[in-house]
Amino acid sequence: MLLASIIVYLLLTVLIGYWASRKVRTSGDFMLAGRSLPLLLSSSALFATWFGSETVFGASSEFLKGGLYAVIEDPFGAALCLVLFGLFFARKLYNMSLLTLGDFFKVRFGTRVELVAGLFIVPSYVGYIAAQLVAMGLILNVVTGMVVWQGVVVSAVVVTFYTYIGGMWAISVTDFVQSIIIIGGLLVVAILLSGKAGGVANVLGEVQPGTFRFLPKATGTEIITYLAAWSVLGLGSIPSQDVFQRVMSSNSVNTAVRSCFIAAGLYLTVAMLPLFISLCVRHLYPEFTQGDTQLALPSMVLAHAAMPVQVLFFGSLLSAIMSTTSSAILAPAAIFSENLVKPLTKHRFTDKHFLAITRFAVLGFAGVATIMACMRSNIYELVGDSSILSLVSLFAPMALGLYWKRASATGALLAMIAGIVTWLFASRLELAWPALVPALLVSVASMIAGSLIWKDKLIYNGKD
Repeated sequence: MLLASIIVYLLLTVLIGYWASRKVRTSGDFMLAGRSLPLLLSSSALFATWFGSETVFGASSEFLKGGLYAVIEDPFGAALCLVLFGLFFARKLYNMSLLTLGDFFKVRFGTRVELVAGLFIVPSYVGYIAAQLVAMGLILNVVTGMVVWQGVVVSAVVVTFYTYIGGMWAISVTDFVQSIIIIGGLLVVAILLSGKAGGVANVLGEVQPGTFRFLPKATGTEIITYLAAWSVLGLGSIPSQDVFQRVMSSNSVNTAVRSCFIAAGLYLTVAMLPLFISLCVRHLYPEFTQGDTQLALPSMVLAHAAMPVQVLFFGSLLSAIMSTTSSAILAPAAIFSENLVKPLTKHRFTDKHFLAITRFAVLGFAGVATIMACMRSNIYELVGDSSILSLVSLFAPMALGLYWKRASATGALLAMIAGIVTWLFASRLELAWPALVPALLVSVASMIAGSLIWKDKLIYNGKD
């Protein structure tokens, strides 16, 4: 029955995506749902941005190992990103009427910076997509006994299909349905397990010392490492196409801003459920927390939960991961067609051509990520690596480009290149600090120095 329920759910998701595809007429419809999403759909889409494998599998696994302090990156850093985006970026970017994040770099700094930014944005998504596919492969492995790589391939085919046909419209509609399943499924499992464990107070009362430590110790190295953990998603995902496309799909600037705050609150609240469930698992069935803790939750549910609970739990897992994967596949495809192919071909193609190119790019990136997913299996590391790339290369040009009129194209190029080079070099050294710290500092310094030394002829006049 469980396998049948999963098959039915996957088929329904494909059908919803097919229905949504009827609204796609232009590349704008495909990439931003025609900028017409109401607050409910926009908020649910933003909530689903990261609520996937890292939150359910990766974060719960890290939480069991190191407590709350080990999951600062996600969910806390992810929620911080949405708050900061709503406060400082959503209104300005929405009013610029951009199709992709790469368009900002084109409008602000010119075509050369647009191309370089596109080259940095696109690769950052491959590892992220792979992480989600690994998670779905793990689910199918636990439920059906299917080899993980086979589950990865099956999952990739399903998600890629409805993303290919429906774009952002399909993603937004399925995100809304999937968000309901996520919240309902995890809530039911948490309530049932806490009841079996003797109540919430009993579960929390038996946690290991230091489990809920949230702040760093008063040492310079640990404080910097702590701030770096906040920054991976908190700052690194601000210059990301998937967040951008979900916010810019809103039907008004006020909807765009409000959906950021609603999604941040919802994300931080719902993300506590997998962490609490993992505590219940350790309390009731400690044997499942031995070995690969990424499999603790699904293995326990499969072994001890009633069939309706299994259906709810695995339905919520698939919902969370599929909603995240679909937008992660669309993001690099949109950048590839709009900010790499279009300027390189000097706008020779029609909008229908670019819509077709974007769709084929969806297939290409999904294929590369599928191969990567079959080679690596640590979800938390795959997600973290993809976010750091955006942080050390794109955050400084985007933030200073919006808020500093003297920011120049040369400064932006220096920031991107210097940040990446520093990160690659620092990653090979045994530093007391994470490599992203010196890389981000060098990127910001290069942006400022380059802009002061090599000024643009025209000063940018940003509009709020």
